[in-house]
Amino acid sequence: MSDQVRDRFEIPKEMRSIAETGLEQARKAFEKFLANAEAAAGSIEEQGATVRAGAKDINAKAIAYAEKNVQTSLDHAQSLLHAKDLAEMMRLQSEYVQAQMRSLAEQAGEMGQIAARAAMDAAKPKIQP
Repeated sequence: MSDQVRDRFEIPKEMRSIAETGLEQARKAFEKFLANAEAAAGSIEEQGATVRAGAKDINAKAIAYAEKNVQTSLDHAQSLLHAKDLAEMMRLQSEYVQAQMRSLAEQAGEMGQIAARAAMDAAKPKIQP
């Protein structure tokens, strides 16, 4: 065999065609993988934004409740200072405790709804354009 024939390596036409087809399929699969990875990363970012928004809502509501509860407590203390006798103080205290229990139950219910809504929004699949 001459050096010229030995140096010349050719892939048979059928094998080249199979290799090119396989390479094209691998390229398409890789491009699809990258597109899916980018979509997943975008979805995670969107969910992060949704979670942050939900946490912001919860924090804002908690602060509003705290302000309301402190103001109510200060108002109650003021009313106790102006009570005429022990019986009035006991009545004011009883009314305050009952009102606070109702208020705290409402607040807990609202916070539960906000937290559940935030969790559902975070878990909701985002529609891809």
